[in-house]
Amino acid sequence: MNQTNLDIYGADPIPWSRALAQLEANAEKSCWLATTRHDGRPHIAGVGAKWVDGRLYFTSGAATRKSRNLAENPHCAVSISLPDLDLVIEGTVARVTDTATLERLAARYSSGADGGWPVTVSNGAFTGPYSAPSAGPPPWDLYVVTPETAFLVATAEPFGATRWRFG
Repeated sequence: MNQTNLDIYGADPIPWSRALAQLEANAEKSCWLATTRHDGRPHIAGVGAKWVDGRLYFTSGAATRKSRNLAENPHCAVSISLPDLDLVIEGTVARVTDTATLERLAARYSSGADGGWPVTVSNGAFTGPYSAPSAGPPPWDLYVVTPETAFLVATAEPFGATRWRFG
């Protein structure tokens, strides 16, 4: 991982471990997913995401604008407001189709602090009694973002701004 200090006021670079600790502790955090329409216009949508094993997972119905955009262009950015960090992760998205990962993530989504989102795996996707209105009707595909670059600005001490390039 390549780290670059972006702070213009002399603060030290923020270690990735600080971002990682907050990502792992705030698994229920809402995120904003930015995709690109076929004509180049941006599209941003809220998604319920889970940080698992160093990658971000989210769901979406196949007919939604975000899913159609990702089918044409798998590059995206995800913005996350953590307790004392604002984080943007840029990367590429892939639809998850292997049963083991689907089952593992269904269990993670189903076990939240508030009882979770009760989903099951059926025909390579999630299904359940309800979802966010923006996800469209079931089934919901599971996507994984593989980070390429991340930008972070601290909103509490120690302040700073840092960029990481993964790979």
